Amino acid sequence: MIEFENVYKEYSNGVMALSNINISVPRGDFVFLVGNSGAGKSTMIKLLIREEKVTRGKILIGGTDITKLRKKDIPKLRRNISVVFQDFRLLDKKTIFENVAYALEIQGASKKEIKKSVNESLEIVGLSNRALSYPDELSGGESQRVSIARAIVNNAPILVCDEPTGNLDTDTAWEIMNALIKINERGTTVIMATHAVGIVDKMQKHVIKIANGCIATDVEKGGYYENN
Repeated sequence: MIEFENVYKEYSNGVMALSNINISVPRGDFVFLVGNSGAGKSTMIKLLIREEKVTRGKILIGGTDITKLRKKDIPKLRRNISVVFQDFRLLDKKTIFENVAYALEIQGASKKEIKKSVNESLEIVGLSNRALSYPDELSGGESQRVSIARAIVNNAPILVCDEPTGNLDTDTAWEIMNALIKINERGTTVIMATHAVGIVDKMQKHVIKIANGCIATDVEKGGYYENN
């Protein structure tokens, strides 16, 4: 369970990015964060991975208040929350297999464990046949699926996606969504910030709309403009 309790985020210039945010995300949920650019979606993600600190309030993950974590404990938090960004952030001189494996290598995983986990992750996103390719040989959709494989390779229980379909055409965007659906069906909690009205409307999942730094609507199953 992820819980935001009375969360405020005010920047040093006086801008109130988030105001009195209260939400609950059950384990294994699939949540869309929607709202206009600048509404506060990315700020919520930054608070969740402790890239930013709250001004007031609590963020609980599995009952632990992550706002109280010491700096040395933040890397452990981030091993439990994987993030997929709009820009793929792949390493150009490494193969697709090596890009995905890198996340495990820095954690000291064995070669046997790396091979098994990387192959499983590439299979989930439908890229088993691209393991020996390089990033410049892939389409945009394939590159985004590699970034998803890299994010899930360590089996983190939470996957956060910040506009993962933002630069992709409709068909390619649905390739990404089908990969995320598979990952969610394995029990991973998925939180996705998006402007993709068609995707949100079709999927009818948990939708949290943010407007001017506040929760405008929080619907267990609905579309982009639900209860607007």
